[in-house]
Amino acid sequence: MCAQIKNTVEKYRQRKMKRDASVTGVVMRQLLTDITGTAAGHKLQNGEYRKHPVEPEWHCPRGFKREMIEREHYVMEYLSPETVQDKRVILQLHGGGYIGPMKNIYRRFSVLYSKALGRGRVLTIDYRVAPEHPFPAALEDAADAYDWLSAHYPAENIIIAGDSAGGGLALALCHYLKDKKKELPAGLILMSPWTDLTCSGESYTENYEKDPLFGRTEDSMLYNKDYIGENDPHNPYISPLFGSFEGFPPMLVQVGSYEMLLSDSLSVEKKVKGAGGKIRCTVYEGMFHVFQMARDMLPESRHAWQEIRDYLDFMKKVIDF
Repeated sequence: MCAQIKNTVEKYRQRKMKRDASVTGVVMRQLLTDITGTAAGHKLQNGEYRKHPVEPEWHCPRGFKREMIEREHYVMEYLSPETVQDKRVILQLHGGGYIGPMKNIYRRFSVLYSKALGRGRVLTIDYRVAPEHPFPAALEDAADAYDWLSAHYPAENIIIAGDSAGGGLALALCHYLKDKKKELPAGLILMSPWTDLTCSGESYTENYEKDPLFGRTEDSMLYNKDYIGENDPHNPYISPLFGSFEGFPPMLVQVGSYEMLLSDSLSVEKKVKGAGGKIRCTVYEGMFHVFQMARDMLPESRHAWQEIRDYLDFMKKVIDF
């Protein structure tokens, strides 16, 4: 009886977290709104700061090692725990609106993903970005990295993770792999994926005033056309929302209810289910774009990372079975 009560309380707590933003979340959201409302903060919105990040040197934490792998057009960072306990690997595709390069936050993400696997390996690629390298450069690099992994791991042991543009790139990569008759990965983890570069979803207008990062202006990374160039933005390799999701692997999608990109996730959920696929799309109430970057500072972020761990645990059971 006590166990039943405990389970009921926990389920209620989780539902409540998804329905009501935490006090810390509201404060952080308002702070982000205030920052982007300034002239300097606007450079966060339009990507000026994202194009040329200035950061201190990142040091691999104790218990991990990092190998830099040079490819023809880009560099891969291969993170391994000193004692590997999981045979799976995560291919991480970073965000940045296709105009921003790799940042330290994604190196921290790689550590979190490794721990979420139960001490597995993570390959993060610093793919080429626009305007110097428009479409299809990012997709070509992602496909090359997947081919490299496929030479070392069976597809059933590969999971692709990505946030924002990286989440859209993960889906575009799956469209590409399917078209090329290649094996798809075992699963996908997508944080606020940018799946519709036509910016035509309802939330682009409904959340225009609410989104603390991209809202209240069209001079933002969302409307930057450097990556698209002269190509059709409806191309599924650019906007994966417009492709067929038949045969796609099970995926976990996380998105904030205040995002202009909310429709990008909800529309993918609808299409995946319509194609008979499996998807869990969690909308975190009151949250903003890629709130998971807050890590332990935010209750919603902690819950999101726990959800990722649960997803990976579930996928491991499915694969082992």
